[in-house]
Amino acid sequence: MKICFVINSISTETCGTTVYLMHEARRRKHEVYVMGVGDFSFAHDKPLSIISTYIPKNAEIDSPQHFLEVLQSERAKKQKIIATDLDVLFIRNNPTEEGSDRQWAEQAGVAFGRMMQQAGVLVLNDAYALSHAFIDKLYFEELPSIIKPPSIITRDKEEIMEFYEQKKKKMILKPLEGSGGRDVYFIDKNEKNLNQILTNLSNKGYIIAQEYLPAGTEGDVRVLLMNGRVMEKDGKYGIIKRVLGEGEFRSNFAQGATADSSPLTDEMKRIIEITAPKLIRDGLFFVGLDIVKDKLIEINVLSPGGLDHFNEIGLPDFSDVVIDSIEKKMEYKRLYKGKISNRVLATMV
Repeated sequence: MKICFVINSISTETCGTTVYLMHEARRRKHEVYVMGVGDFSFAHDKPLSIISTYIPKNAEIDSPQHFLEVLQSERAKKQKIIATDLDVLFIRNNPTEEGSDRQWAEQAGVAFGRMMQQAGVLVLNDAYALSHAFIDKLYFEELPSIIKPPSIITRDKEEIMEFYEQKKKKMILKPLEGSGGRDVYFIDKNEKNLNQILTNLSNKGYIIAQEYLPAGTEGDVRVLLMNGRVMEKDGKYGIIKRVLGEGEFRSNFAQGATADSSPLTDEMKRIIEITAPKLIRDGLFFVGLDIVKDKLIEINVLSPGGLDHFNEIGLPDFSDVVIDSIEKKMEYKRLYKGKISNRVLATMV
């Protein structure tokens, strides 16, 4: 299998979930290519191509960390590949991590991914689904209200202040397009800079005001779903609790949260049961759900992570489970000779 991973940039990639998946695919002797969102090439009446980076077959790689080290070194090689020579394109870049000088990069992965999908390459997650869910916090709002805390999305300060009063002067503010816990604020009656915070956030775009959940002080739980099901291996689930750092209310690892284990609760099962049909219908293969007790607070369809923290809490490496599933999809595609759409294949078990 020839599989290419799309990331923001090879030079800035860190050893997270994507690198773990790359390493596992290579360990299984698949041809693994890596590209940044700026490495597509298209000319009229010519096939789409990519400038890929790969690690030579004879290089001995013993861990995801080693894989990344070699990938970012002079030992890595470059190769121009005709897109249709690939079997799989796995879109793993995070648009919200792009700086203001790289606005061109935000939608490139999904846009070119659609072209590759049209050409017959298996694209994960489905590129059209990613287009629809590109602002994942807005996609989140399409889910039934019973599993979500009340919220409002607006740039109108008066509407936010009304929401603030309705929620007894406690709320969470965050940008509609953001990740990693950046520009996220807990607001209560003691906040002196609310007007400044609202101005700052509205200058960057739409604002989400979300009801504050007291249970959030215990952190949240990231549940990784694959094909609409919680990931499972050896009787253990792909679930990781994110415990807040000292003095923090944000549960992101980037903001100092630490990993802990968590069981699969009845509340989580209910949220998954309600969320999964939409994810399956839309062709979203690999998704992260962030849950506080009985409420879903965020959904990540663009670049869900967490696999790199599993070993810290005694969970097995789930990378093989993901690659297993991709291999099965390629087998289904071969057996059915292209009669099953990319969207359906993306979430077939």
